[in-house]
Amino acid sequence: MRIANAVPADLPKLLAFREEAAAWLGELGTDQWRRPYPADRLLATIEAGVVFMVRDGEATAATITLTPDAEDGLWSDAELSEPSMFVNKLTVARTHAGQDLGGRLLDWAGDRAFRSGAVWLRLDAWTTNEPLQRYYLNHGFEHVRTVTEGGAVNGGPRVSGWLAQRPARRDAGHGLDDTTSAPTSITAV
Repeated sequence: MRIANAVPADLPKLLAFREEAAAWLGELGTDQWRRPYPADRLLATIEAGVVFMVRDGEATAATITLTPDAEDGLWSDAELSEPSMFVNKLTVARTHAGQDLGGRLLDWAGDRAFRSGAVWLRLDAWTTNEPLQRYYLNHGFEHVRTVTEGGAVNGGPRVSGWLAQRPARRDAGHGLDDTTSAPTSITAV
């Protein structure tokens, strides 16, 4: 399997991929990702070079967004002063489930974060999706806190505010053929 930067032509595939994941999550009893993701926002992240696709031959096996930009209102100023990379929208196709591809992607992201100068690999997860939270804990993340206020709509409840982090670390053993562009150096805010 190889990982590569997403390109604008991948937009329909990524939107369909997210719908597939939302349907699966719904079957598990969570409302995560029930609302469609705005195509223009996804395209902007693709064009920014922070969306990556894992391909297994012609099939899309997984996707991950890895960015130096934190979502507003989640991390403290002190935390933001530490160089970090942030994982978003990690999704594995049901056809590739059970192979720890998500864990390998987290290792790839941690390696990329380390090579860019980050101290931390951070993420936020759905506040009510406890199995997802356990998944991240089982992959070396430590829960920092849960932010429940200050959602995007009128300051309402935040749905993705379970914060976790693990040290960025070199890990060439993730087993993904990395064809992405080189990571950029990051600095603290």
